[in-house]
Amino acid sequence: MFLSKLTINVRSREFRRDYVDIHQMHRTIMSAFPAVLDGRPARQAHGVLWRLEPTRRGFELLVQSCTRPDWSSFVNGYLERPAQVREIDHVLKVIRPGRKLAFRLVANPTQTINSGITGQRGKRFVHRRPDKQIEWLVRQGERHGFVLPLTRDGQPDVAPSPCPTLRGRKAPDEHKLPHDQPASQQPHTIVIEPVRYDGHLVITDPEAFQRALLTGIGRAKAYGCGLLSLAPARTVAVR
Repeated sequence: MFLSKLTINVRSREFRRDYVDIHQMHRTIMSAFPAVLDGRPARQAHGVLWRLEPTRRGFELLVQSCTRPDWSSFVNGYLERPAQVREIDHVLKVIRPGRKLAFRLVANPTQTINSGITGQRGKRFVHRRPDKQIEWLVRQGERHGFVLPLTRDGQPDVAPSPCPTLRGRKAPDEHKLPHDQPASQQPHTIVIEPVRYDGHLVITDPEAFQRALLTGIGRAKAYGCGLLSLAPARTVAVR
């Protein structure tokens, strides 16, 4: 497993293009990984998760992957300095029942409500209230092998905070489109309202937790959500 840290040059024209179109940002990141020939989605095949972290001077891009990336594919001027890539397999060694860790997670907390009509998709709603955002994360913990410990006042030890809304446009694969499909239906707009969680967790199921660490938590993993970063308890949860 690898973690790349890339210091972004915010004056780069290409970065500004990517910053306003989250799908283009995804495409730029995936350009650092080799093509996948067996039909699997490239992001999943290479285990790519990423997050754009604001810093005092701009942004740092964190990219986790199971394949070592080649950041030389980035255009000249996209980065302030050469990318830092290191192996982080040691993180897997801290996964054991009862281990308490600090964490950071940017996620897309949503809920799908069934329409009640057979064959019709349910509607997805975004959780905007902090209490609902925390409830969503508690449910994710039940699936992914961790719990949120309680603070002295009996509340889960986590602080959700809003992130800027992510937007972009994605065109479907042209070969999958019927020739008579209206042009207005071809591209679709991406709108994601991510939330950043900072707090502590306790591992309950090491196998499930390891899967979450490797494959991410929640939706919108291609668009900067789902990367779980860990640190020793009572420290800033960045990796």
